[in-house]
Amino acid sequence: MKHYLKKLENQVHNRAFSPALSDFEGASYTYADIAVKMACLHAFFREAGIKKGDKIALVARNSARWGIFFLAANTYEAVIVPILPNFTPRGAMQLIHHSDSVLLITDSDIWKNLDRESLPLLKGVLDAREDRLLWGTPEYQQAWDNRMAAFNKEYPDGLDPMKVEYHSNMDGLAIINYTSGTSGDPKGVMLSFGAMSDIVEYCQKHISDQPEAIVSMLPLAHIYGLAMEFIYPCCTGYQICFLGKTPSPSLLMKAMQQVRPSLIITVPMVMEKIYTSWVRPMLNSRSGKLLSSVPGVRMSFYKSIGEKVLSNFGGRVRTIIIGGAPLNWKVEVAFRKISLPYAVGYGMTEACPLLAFEMPKGYVAGSCGKPIHEIRIESSDPERVPGEIQSRGPNITLGYYKNPAADEAAHTEDGWFRTGDLGVMDDAGNIFIRGRIKALILNSSGQNIYPEEVEQILSNDPIVEESVVLSRDGKIVALVYPHADAVVGTNEEQQNQMAFEIRSRANQQLPKFSQIFYVELVDLPFERTAKGSIKRHLYK
Repeated sequence: MKHYLKKLENQVHNRAFSPALSDFEGASYTYADIAVKMACLHAFFREAGIKKGDKIALVARNSARWGIFFLAANTYEAVIVPILPNFTPRGAMQLIHHSDSVLLITDSDIWKNLDRESLPLLKGVLDAREDRLLWGTPEYQQAWDNRMAAFNKEYPDGLDPMKVEYHSNMDGLAIINYTSGTSGDPKGVMLSFGAMSDIVEYCQKHISDQPEAIVSMLPLAHIYGLAMEFIYPCCTGYQICFLGKTPSPSLLMKAMQQVRPSLIITVPMVMEKIYTSWVRPMLNSRSGKLLSSVPGVRMSFYKSIGEKVLSNFGGRVRTIIIGGAPLNWKVEVAFRKISLPYAVGYGMTEACPLLAFEMPKGYVAGSCGKPIHEIRIESSDPERVPGEIQSRGPNITLGYYKNPAADEAAHTEDGWFRTGDLGVMDDAGNIFIRGRIKALILNSSGQNIYPEEVEQILSNDPIVEESVVLSRDGKIVALVYPHADAVVGTNEEQQNQMAFEIRSRANQQLPKFSQIFYVELVDLPFERTAKGSIKRHLYK
């Protein structure tokens, strides 16, 4: 296995003047450009006295410069701490302080809302958007002022891309990535250079090892976007175009038409918007219903819809990888009909992030692929009775930063990592997620009820946008956020009737032991993590 930074080094050597990182309709940098900018930042790090292993926090919105800062810290062997920019100021400060970061790279408007007195270990703050020091100790200010002189002294004739060389330490700590907090308790997941190298190697072997183009739309501070939309493509020679924000279908289509990617990495939320905006209107149109009812025409009609979707994506897409949360079943059924080349993967921050995946040709609907390393189901009958999904492999976390109790709880006595997810695995190795152990409901008769399975039934209801199923006083209750057009102009009595009808339709499809006792309509969408998972701990 080759170190991923050595693969990056090869791209700088072989594709020096090819585009590497760009902002959509904004700045663009070649592989040589990013190598120079990283070397300038290395000069500042040395002048400031930053040592290998020191922590550097990165709290900023997605951009090409975000990528340059990340790689600069990574290649210097500092430990990079990417933090989501939409954390509250208090939450961001807690993570910056907990990580022992000495340098912060952030957007100026984020820095204005942080309290420097609450960050006693911090020695400097760099602007993520411009070349300036927002704040620093006298030593850091002097280091910033002297950085170009230090760079010129080291490279009097300029940086030669062919002579760039990055370290190849596999065992060292590369990243501390804080979990998004679906449980309400973010933990600092420690990921090694070897773990990331393993994922890059897997992606190059199983997805693509050819330099192409990709549109990056996921939060880079979350390991899914970081690994799959940035580090793997960058080490493979891709041109990466950053959208900078969660895309609307119109913005996404515009970017796709310009970049024309062959690979899309995304989350269910985005693909469900594509289904709602593009696919469902074509399927449900008057002509669509007519054409889909004719046996000799049905398949070609469905195929034409798939071709239109791929054309909207730029016309070159071969693979769409969906991860981070389960895909709505009715959306998956529609994607299968129109032959969209998609697959749903499975992973978590602690796995850097992949645990299971399968390319579209081998992907089984409803599954999340096959194990990329070792996976076992802790069950008496792993094919039929759900049990905890446990894994081990070179991609698994080193542990949780300054949290030995969490480390111990996350592993079995024989060394397997406990995912906290419940699932089954068929005889072909396909994994099917059944839910989270913490979300599991045990009813009064001892039956296991998986809320996610009830939610999947609810998702097929024409009125339901999204739902959360939970237990209240031993009863199954469904919190339902309805489609906006379903409740416009309705009064309380009509909404109560609507809730009753949702419950009735769902219970017709559910076994008696997991039937819904009560449906409660809610006014606002459910709060989600960066990867699109509902924050269940907020709903009781």
